[in-house]
Amino acid sequence: MECTGIRFRGDGEWLSRKHGPTRRRKWRKVHLAMAIATGDICTVEFTSSRHGDRPVLPELLPQIPTGEQIETVTADGTFDSHRCHAAIL
Repeated sequence: MECTGIRFRGDGEWLSRKHGPTRRRKWRKVHLAMAIATGDICTVEFTSSRHGDRPVLPELLPQIPTGEQIETVTADGTFDSHRCHAAIL
């Protein structure tokens, strides 16, 4: 699973550098589950920047089509929890 952020609101970078930040920037996180062999994205989940990454994994895995077999799950240390392990099993 991979996670990245996308800024959806806020001043441009050049304006912030020139005049300083005017407000706290907001982000949306994009959580992806993808097939390593093909590079195809199987599922996508968007969350706000306030939410952590760990709660998304148990919601993301059931979205994978039932006919597709999950061979491995690779994620960073933030997903090392009992709830994530249970969802993977």
